[in-house]
Amino acid sequence: MAFENTRVWLVTGTSSGLGLALVNAILAAGERVVATLRVPEQMKELESKYSRNQLLVQRLDVTQVIEIGAVFEAVRTYFGRLDVVVNSAGYGILAEIEATPDSAARHNFEVQFWGPVNITREAIKFMRDVNPKGHGGLIINVSSAGGYLANPAIAFYNASKFALEGFTQAFAREMLPEWNIRGLIVEPGGFQSEWVKGSMQTFPPPPEYGPSSPSGVVRTVLDPANMDSLGVPERMAAAIIHTAGKEKLPLRLPLGSDSWAIVRGQAQKTLREADEWQEVSHSTNRDGVDGAQYAKGITEMLKSLF
Repeated sequence: MAFENTRVWLVTGTSSGLGLALVNAILAAGERVVATLRVPEQMKELESKYSRNQLLVQRLDVTQVIEIGAVFEAVRTYFGRLDVVVNSAGYGILAEIEATPDSAARHNFEVQFWGPVNITREAIKFMRDVNPKGHGGLIINVSSAGGYLANPAIAFYNASKFALEGFTQAFAREMLPEWNIRGLIVEPGGFQSEWVKGSMQTFPPPPEYGPSSPSGVVRTVLDPANMDSLGVPERMAAAIIHTAGKEKLPLRLPLGSDSWAIVRGQAQKTLREADEWQEVSHSTNRDGVDGAQYAKGITEMLKSLF
């Protein structure tokens, strides 16, 4: 089978969950993929089924900039092009704010924020300078419903995803149109994966936080014994592949009815509160400014920008 004209994907965090499901779906679709993970030996079975013309497995710890550079050099050497990058590597931290060691919180940011940031930097250069002029590409950063609405007991996980969403929005707006480099935030809800089973880092609660406290309730909900996840990783992979082929994309794509409801509900709450407190918002303007009229002008400007 000839693969020369098929898309080339780069996917991080492919040892399990969405990353692995996505690699399988890309291969089944007859496209090419660079699968990255910290322990490449975990992909041996998959490597035995597909040739290097379609599947290239690379070691990558996303916190190591030198390894990121090596992966992109391998993409250039083996495939000479790159169409889609999916930053899906990540893990959760379950702990109250005051119970979370600083080192753990910072490492979570290294994986879930700085890792995608550094990969995005390399992807921009590759898609602009190595791909044919104007071919561009798509960078998909996997966030979470928790990247739009934060919850007790997972504050640092939420914070890293909030940061990733802000970065992705700025990156997408920063790209020159002629480069044709686009960004997409994917916000999964609850999925049947290792997120709460094997990869979640958990710290015991301080004695002041009982089972009925806000964080205690979240701990109960996220207990693997109580989880009844709505989403199926293979269907999320299919949705991402389908969406990546579209000419017009949203900035954020909630996946799962739970995520859709969370994102929509939080957006409506933000709008409602902005309206309720608009008098205070306008009260800080300098004299002689019609706040409502000024805001209307900003709104019209934003429509043209987005």
